[in-house]
Amino acid sequence: MKIRSVTFNNRKKGFEVHTSKSALWFPYAKLDPRPSPDDTLVGAVVDHEIGGEGFTYTLASGKEGAVHIEQVLEYNQDPAYLRNQILYRLTLEAQKRIARSKLSRREIIRRLGTSATQFYRLLDQTNYRKSIDQMLSLLHVLDCEVDLVVRAKTA
Repeated sequence: MKIRSVTFNNRKKGFEVHTSKSALWFPYAKLDPRPSPDDTLVGAVVDHEIGGEGFTYTLASGKEGAVHIEQVLEYNQDPAYLRNQILYRLTLEAQKRIARSKLSRREIIRRLGTSATQFYRLLDQTNYRKSIDQMLSLLHVLDCEVDLVVRAKTA
């Protein structure tokens, strides 16, 4: 996801990050280095060196910092970002389980009822076009039990 623009507000102590889909808030409290009353934020620009996927900011003292879009999405609990994180973790777990499994890859593919090409797409952690259902099916074939745990957030 690309950042189109970023504005900062020293009174509200945060950034408004504009993407093609929405405007997201990101507070100064999550920054490193963090602005202070003696060292205020004086500028913020989209960082084109990382493909517009982040922004850099400058403090009055000359110190600079950078924020990646993933930090902003995580802070705002973006549903698409959280889904992709779950898919990523499930894929890494499936890769580990396949490496330890006594089943051949052909047998796993047969049990899934899919093609070899689709199987290898499931194992690609950079592919976010697969579904969580497909990953759960793969883990089931690998004799894994997947529990979804919902709990209150901790501070």
